[in-house]
Amino acid sequence: MLSKSFSIRTITSPVYLNVIIQCEALTMVCAQVIGNHVVVTVGGSNGHFELNVFKPMIVGCLLHSLRLLGDSTASFEKNCVRGIQANRERISKLLHESLMLVTSLNPAATVAKTAHKEGCTLKEGALKLGVLSSEDFDKLVLIIPCFIIGYI
Repeated sequence: MLSKSFSIRTITSPVYLNVIIQCEALTMVCAQVIGNHVVVTVGGSNGHFELNVFKPMIVGCLLHSLRLLGDSTASFEKNCVRGIQANRERISKLLHESLMLVTSLNPAATVAKTAHKEGCTLKEGALKLGVLSSEDFDKLVLIIPCFIIGYI
């Protein structure tokens, strides 16, 4: 049953239906292509010696997937993507209000930028900026990979 917040006009709007139908169709195509890939994998693994009796099935699934992908992406572009324009004001607002920007205030970001710009290691960048001593860098940074691979 539909929510009362939806009106018939919203649901039957050609633009609304077109976008939803195109996205759902593309998702179904992807599922079919994944299924065809499984069939090809099984067929390829069951071929014995140099005579693979599964070749017709493999070729059929491959051609089916190629046709589905070609037709569906052309339809998706024509009926869904064509004419889309970026809402630059909204993008700018979201970009400038993103909490992820706070990472650039971290000294580690400065070390990373310096290392990248000068083509040196992170340790050399940290030493160059005077953020950490060599011993502190080794204790703080190199302990994590060692812990992950089981040296500690």
